[in-house]
Amino acid sequence: MYKEAVTPAEETQLQDIQSLPQRFLQTRAQTARICAPLRTEDYVVQPVVDVSPPKWHLAHTTWFFEQFILKKFKPGYQVFDEAFNYVFNSYYESMGEKMLRNHRGNMTRPTTEEIYRYRDYVDEQMMTLLQGAAFRENPSLAPLIELGIHHEQQHQELLFTDIKFILGNNPLFPVYTQAKPVEDHPAGDPFSKQHYLEVPEGKYSIGYAGDGFHFDNEKGVHEVFLHRFRILNRLITNGEYLAFMEDGGYEHYDLWLSDGWEFIQQGKLKAPAYWHRKEDQWYQFTLHGLVPVELNAPVTHVSYYEAEAFARWSGKRLPTEFEWETACKISGYDDRHKDTFEGANFMESQYAAPVALQTEPLPGKAAQMMGDVWEWTQSAYLPYPYYQRVKGALGEYNGKFMINQMVLRGGSCATPLSHIRLTYRNFFQPDKRWQFTGIRLAEYI
Repeated sequence: MYKEAVTPAEETQLQDIQSLPQRFLQTRAQTARICAPLRTEDYVVQPVVDVSPPKWHLAHTTWFFEQFILKKFKPGYQVFDEAFNYVFNSYYESMGEKMLRNHRGNMTRPTTEEIYRYRDYVDEQMMTLLQGAAFRENPSLAPLIELGIHHEQQHQELLFTDIKFILGNNPLFPVYTQAKPVEDHPAGDPFSKQHYLEVPEGKYSIGYAGDGFHFDNEKGVHEVFLHRFRILNRLITNGEYLAFMEDGGYEHYDLWLSDGWEFIQQGKLKAPAYWHRKEDQWYQFTLHGLVPVELNAPVTHVSYYEAEAFARWSGKRLPTEFEWETACKISGYDDRHKDTFEGANFMESQYAAPVALQTEPLPGKAAQMMGDVWEWTQSAYLPYPYYQRVKGALGEYNGKFMINQMVLRGGSCATPLSHIRLTYRNFFQPDKRWQFTGIRLAEYI
């Protein structure tokens, strides 16, 4: 029988579609594993507006599959609870009225037990859909389910950071998980010094060009012109940031942007988030509890303002997102070959914290660009050329946030490896510190 030739891209897409049921179940199970160490009381707490209770994350990711997929594509689907659309909608105006974000911690009901029943119900309904004719015969379903999987992976990272904030603001500093052993190099090793990767002047291609899943804000390959620059071949460490602190970095207004100076004055900030001074020693709260600050590990939980002030103090600057992406490619990272991410510290590494650089970066390569911490760039979060928002509810996913935010790149120790790409554009307001955010320096040459 004659068989039409299938391109590599089409074959990859077919494999992705065939693996959807398994990946759906794996993703849902991973979310439950992240919450397994929690106690019932931990599920409800919302210390600040940016942090959502774990119970809410469990329900919202389930709501996504129910509202965008099951209600529209599964014949005869019965909604688990009509009231859930109000309490577990996040920011989708087109999906109806929603509860205020800062009220999520007020919900003692529905109970955590009921939320898990909700997840089981939707998972069962989804698997019925994935194994039926409606899935096979509707080509628009697979991309929506793929989006739902990646949406849940985003919330897996948020679960880690929100759980850390919840436990880190408990005066008992509870341990979420035991630390996984990691070797540390002694201070003074050659690769603890600052070395830079030089990038020549020229035009460089930016944006996602593959055939796999990507968000709309990565789409639109275009060229940018970059002046000759150099970029640090590793992340800034706690020890280097401590030197900035000890040199009065938080006390010199001339190091800070105006908004940044006001931010640290109002918050009376003197150190990264989760750092505590005790008996003349700095400690930091981690998901492993309160531990002495590890000087060789990458500094994290700093705002854009702090990253920018540190760069100014260093006589350097933060890279643009285009410089970062270009340096990442020059360093050999490639989305099509995830083995180029080998050794990177993502969620699967199970360290649940940034770890110190273990080997000296190879010549011509910048290390730690993927994993460990999200790296602040000096680029505002704006649309790429020719960007167009998708019509309907899913058009609210990224586009409407393109104001007053800065781009971060590279993923973190809480990011799933299968979720990240070197073109991935994360974004937060410049004052945010609860995510695993860190610093890499750059300068023109």
